[in-house]
Amino acid sequence: MPMRIVVAPDSFKESMTAVRAARAMTAGARDTLPSCVVDQVPVSDGGEGFAEAVTTAWGCSWQEVTTVDALGRPRMAGFGLDGDRAVIDLASSVGLEHIAPGERDVMSSSTTGLGRVITASVDAGARSLLIGLGGSASNDMGLGMLVALGARCLDEQGHEVEPIPAEFSRIQRIEVEPARRRLEGVSITVAGDVTNPLTGPHGAAAVFGPQKGLTGPAIAQVDGEMTRLACVLGLSQWVSHPGTGAAGGAAFALAAVLGAEITAGIDHLTQVVGLRERLESADLLMTGEGALDRQSLDGKAVSGVLHLARECGVPSMVFAGRVRTDARAQRRLADLGAQDIIQICDPSEPLETSLQRGPDRLRRAVADAVRHFSAGDAHSNHASNDIL
Repeated sequence: MPMRIVVAPDSFKESMTAVRAARAMTAGARDTLPSCVVDQVPVSDGGEGFAEAVTTAWGCSWQEVTTVDALGRPRMAGFGLDGDRAVIDLASSVGLEHIAPGERDVMSSSTTGLGRVITASVDAGARSLLIGLGGSASNDMGLGMLVALGARCLDEQGHEVEPIPAEFSRIQRIEVEPARRRLEGVSITVAGDVTNPLTGPHGAAAVFGPQKGLTGPAIAQVDGEMTRLACVLGLSQWVSHPGTGAAGGAAFALAAVLGAEITAGIDHLTQVVGLRERLESADLLMTGEGALDRQSLDGKAVSGVLHLARECGVPSMVFAGRVRTDARAQRRLADLGAQDIIQICDPSEPLETSLQRGPDRLRRAVADAVRHFSAGDAHSNHASNDIL
């Protein structure tokens, strides 16, 4: 009987989408075992590729819409529409991947583009929204999205204020009723990729701000302003709610202001694509993402996929561009059934080079790992230099 392999990677940010990663894994497996049966199941925890994956699983139409990126520049995004239900992901409009590294400015970024996509989906007849959050370039606690839906941020004189972190200190009042009325009769489910609260040492600014360019005093400043603005809204009880820190706090606005239910994005996707059923006949699972770290274990795609594989009794391997796990995280990964954690890139080379060579590196790493697995060898915990 040919070996049956399920490849279920998340995206390798700025290097390859989940779909491209799954293809690279498939090619690598077949380089070693041409007769193996490979089931490609690209996954997402709510970030890049989430809406596309759900749309494919639903078998519905994809609607293009003109919106803006996190810096307010025009771009195209879209949503999946199936009758009166729609699926959207924040990353397709205001994701970090659409902003070049040298142009990233979290203090001037917002979720306005997401609000425009939501508006378009409702105008198209959607009354049930599934919104994936992850991969955001902003840290505006969702104010930009609310403004796009009709809300207003006002200063002491009643003048409108731009909903970006650089202007947070000027905002003294937020009128959210127009946004609520715009979505009256619409139910919202948030598919998040993290369990972090809005503020505090584990909040959006402290944990994810540095990835978007927040440094030093700016982290504490933005965190403090978000706490204050939650009080302005009369929603201070939500700042410590698990998951409200997703996508720079966009989950806070969706849940606390618009009444959305926060759920784990990977749980939604694995159910939609029937991953459990596909694993039951598999001999091996291979998953992965761009950077494997402690955050990978907090509601992210990799941990969700590994959990299902363990329940199905299927051995698993994890591939990552960079591995930054401490001893505790390594133990948790082992508890989830990960037999190998394989780094595909050379930490000493420039990041840009690693990103460009990612697909080829992943293919070669998978080929090597499958060779060891099929031979029954104990593979190393990291990829050897011959595939770097």
